[in-house]
Amino acid sequence: MSMNLLNIARTGVLASQSQLAVTSNNIANANTQGYHRQVAEQSSLESQRAGSEFYGSGTYISDVKRIYNDYAARELRIGQTGASEAQTTHTKMSELDQLFSQIGKAVPQGLNDFFAGLNSLSDLPDDIGIRGSVLGSAGQLASSLNQMQSHLDGQMKQTNDQIVGITDRINEISKELGHINQELMKSQGEDAQLLDKQDALIQELSQYSEVNVIPLDTGAKSIMLGGAVMLVSGEVSMSIGTTPGDPHANQSRISASVGSYSQVIDGSKLGGQIGALFEFRDDTLIKAQQELGQLSLGVADAFNQAQKEGFDLNGEVGQDIFKDINDPTMSVGRVGAFSSNNGAGLRVNIDDAGQLSGNSYELTYTAGAPDPYELKDTLTGNITPLTLNGTQLDGANGFTIHINTPGLADGDKFEIRPAAGAAAGIGVVMTDPKGIAAAAPKISPDAANSGNTEIEMVSIDNRGNLNFPLTGSELTFVIDTGANTYEVFDVNGAIVGGANVPFTTINPPTISAYGFTFGVTSTAAVTDTFTFDLAFAPGDNTNSVAMSKLSETKLMNGGTSTLADVYQGTKLSIGGKTKAAEVAMGSAQAVYSQAYSRVQSESGVNIDEEAANLLRFQQAYQASARIMTTASEIFDTLFSSTR
Repeated sequence: MSMNLLNIARTGVLASQSQLAVTSNNIANANTQGYHRQVAEQSSLESQRAGSEFYGSGTYISDVKRIYNDYAARELRIGQTGASEAQTTHTKMSELDQLFSQIGKAVPQGLNDFFAGLNSLSDLPDDIGIRGSVLGSAGQLASSLNQMQSHLDGQMKQTNDQIVGITDRINEISKELGHINQELMKSQGEDAQLLDKQDALIQELSQYSEVNVIPLDTGAKSIMLGGAVMLVSGEVSMSIGTTPGDPHANQSRISASVGSYSQVIDGSKLGGQIGALFEFRDDTLIKAQQELGQLSLGVADAFNQAQKEGFDLNGEVGQDIFKDINDPTMSVGRVGAFSSNNGAGLRVNIDDAGQLSGNSYELTYTAGAPDPYELKDTLTGNITPLTLNGTQLDGANGFTIHINTPGLADGDKFEIRPAAGAAAGIGVVMTDPKGIAAAAPKISPDAANSGNTEIEMVSIDNRGNLNFPLTGSELTFVIDTGANTYEVFDVNGAIVGGANVPFTTINPPTISAYGFTFGVTSTAAVTDTFTFDLAFAPGDNTNSVAMSKLSETKLMNGGTSTLADVYQGTKLSIGGKTKAAEVAMGSAQAVYSQAYSRVQSESGVNIDEEAANLLRFQQAYQASARIMTTASEIFDTLFSSTR
């Protein structure tokens, strides 16, 4: 019997040792990130028969279990993905909001200073000092737009670099998970330390993207990103990387590859930090760049057009203050051709910056379709059929598209960004302060005109011409846009220069006569009348007053916004998105914290509980040891009794 007691005691001591070891390991790893609590399951050994009774033969450790809840772990991954996505969105939006609120305040300030200078010029239109100040303010405005675009470009580069950094880390995790899977296959998924390491890597991966975990019979796990991209399948790891965007190379894309196979992934659908970065870049940052470019086009177009309606200090028709809106440096990036295209390229010409919306468009060509050329607004989804006139596509608001020879091929697709490049390219081209057109000619349309014909001064060629129209000797032009002819009458109604004089119809149609040239634009074949008084006085401020009033004129977005409204609208939109991102981040963090607490309640180490277990197993060990002592004493007594 004492030998049985000794064996029972031995099993008790060994079991208690194992329990103490597991408990000690739990306590030692209480602060180890990703550690899952372990529990030693203790069972009784089979009973032994002695006579008519069965007696227990001791105990043993049947299993050491890792406390793990698949559902709780899945909820934690989902919470981690949402929290990381919301945090990244808030961080990026806060950076952009700060950029517009601090550095970007130079843009509206520059616009205000420019208008203030024009107001001062209206008081003293012939003051060279004030004129120089106006040009200086124009230069500051252009510089602030250039600087703002430079910062937005920096945001674009930083975002792309962050995407590259995340993909590099995902590749490292992918390789590590592949190696862990190989080791787990050897132990059929029983190595708790490897499982903890695997879960920690998967949890980190869930920061970067949505993660789906598929347990395998071999003990390994397959990992999918975004529910569509297999990153790890058993011991096989796929790698992801970045490639130049299509059609815009500076908008990096993500591609996944294994062996010789590769596929492009829509990064915005991956979720997590990657999804947030793609959404921020494609939906907010590019939109902000477009709207800044829209403002730049509006400024250049409005004041260059205003210049053409006035006389400078030399009595000549005003020339551009800013670069022409279709200057090559102002039009960089307006057209992005997809790599799958087989036809010719395009060129976009801005006709009226006030009609632009700041949106991007997708142009597709489908040979043989009722409307082969379709322009889709990528924000609203509205589709506009375009009409081909020669090599020009008409029908878009504010711009026309020119097709290079030999033409487009079926299926060709382009992304059109009318305002791209404008904020980086805008600059002041006027160097002589005398060039500011503060004065204005008096061109009066007849009350009976159809309204279909518009004229625009092109140049003053010879103020010494005998019939040059001055106050008291005005000239009246009767223009027939159907026959492309005109007649001129003096103040007494007498015809000057003959009847039905033809004028050039070369685009744009122009009439040059009696010392000046003007352009004619008409939307119908009509006969309209205009009276010209081109007298010039250095003290005339008519056109400078008109230019100063552009501050409150709704020139933009189809006549619904002022120049300042365009920038303010962008700023308010970014501020609203930043606040929404802050609220979303708070909600996502709450969901994550709840999921984390659940995992900790099940798998985390409770020091108080483990301390109590430690004391309990220590007492069990001591009791088993005492049984061994008792068994030894009984054995000694038996030996003594036989002597």
